[in-house]
Amino acid sequence: MAAMHSRTSRLTSTSDTFLQLLSSTRRGARLARLLAVEQLRTWQVPPSLTERVEHVVAELAANAVLHGRVAGRDFRLGLRLTPATRAVRIEVTDANGSRLPAPAFVPGPDGAPDAEAGRGLLLVSALADRWGTQPFPPSGKTVWAECAPKPR
Repeated sequence: MAAMHSRTSRLTSTSDTFLQLLSSTRRGARLARLLAVEQLRTWQVPPSLTERVEHVVAELAANAVLHGRVAGRDFRLGLRLTPATRAVRIEVTDANGSRLPAPAFVPGPDGAPDAEAGRGLLLVSALADRWGTQPFPPSGKTVWAECAPKPR
């Protein structure tokens, strides 16, 4: 997990992969969204897919900052484009593997979700084709989501 300790952000970008360490702050989460949009533009991802990915990145980065933050540790944003399908895989890695995300659905009096937390993951579930988590040893986790262009 040495990379998560780094104070110096390292940008890694190849033709189909983007990785960036960001501070575990609101500013870092906002920057994750902005960098993702710029990278998707560079890859010439269609606007409709870019918009979906932007919302997913915003939610996963906010969760990393709010729920996965460990003092002195950064979070990592990863994007991977599959050239053949133009699908985008989003990965947000934080240092707190003990708190796994789960969408909350607590119905209110009108049947609408009434939970204080977890609503953002309902949005991720709606926008992404699939999402999940995986451990990031020794103590972190990666929350990933995949979004593919919708057929016309």
